[in-house]
Amino acid sequence: MITLKISEKLRAFLPEVVLSCIESDVMVCEHFPDLWEEIAMKTGELAVSLRVEDISRIPAIDASRRAYRLCGKDPARYRLSAEALLRRIIQGKGIYQVNNVVDLLNLVSVSSGYSIGGYDADKIEGEVEFGVGVDHEPYEGIGRGELNIESLPVFRDANGPFGTPTSDSVRTMVTMSTRRFFMVIIDFGVPEELEKTTELAIRLLKKYAFAQHVETKFIKN
Repeated sequence: MITLKISEKLRAFLPEVVLSCIESDVMVCEHFPDLWEEIAMKTGELAVSLRVEDISRIPAIDASRRAYRLCGKDPARYRLSAEALLRRIIQGKGIYQVNNVVDLLNLVSVSSGYSIGGYDADKIEGEVEFGVGVDHEPYEGIGRGELNIESLPVFRDANGPFGTPTSDSVRTMVTMSTRRFFMVIIDFGVPEELEKTTELAIRLLKKYAFAQHVETKFIKN
């Protein structure tokens, strides 16, 4: 399994951070009808039960927004991925259809409020560190172009930054050629929901991405 550690700088800012790591072999396909039935059911429930002003009160999102402020980043300007997905649902836009692996990750995210990173494990080089972005680090976010990651919590490998709770990078994104998948559920202070969310992610990976050789690990201070 990919080795991951939390930097001392981030530990100082966010001593409660916990990462739930899942790595597995997967089969990627463009569309999985049964998965989208489950997504449609969940997003339909959320659309009628949530208002925009309720999103920031979801425990995992509230904790994540506080974490951004502690790191020095404005969570209203650099929205967390989970928050952005929920806003789309409430606005009637639904969530993007990408492929079965990314789609099930998004389902876990909107179901829990956790921001989740999802990466092609074979595109990650060496050990990974979860740290804090610095000024002028080059970063191309998926669907966002160049992203200013200064003061954002960020995943780095030997080739530099590749993931944040706002947007993952193009460099390590999941594509149709992905065979080994690395998922990180980022908990900034709601640990009581993390194990249940991890179990949900594994269930969906096995059901909709035919995951095999599943490995899990929790990283914390």
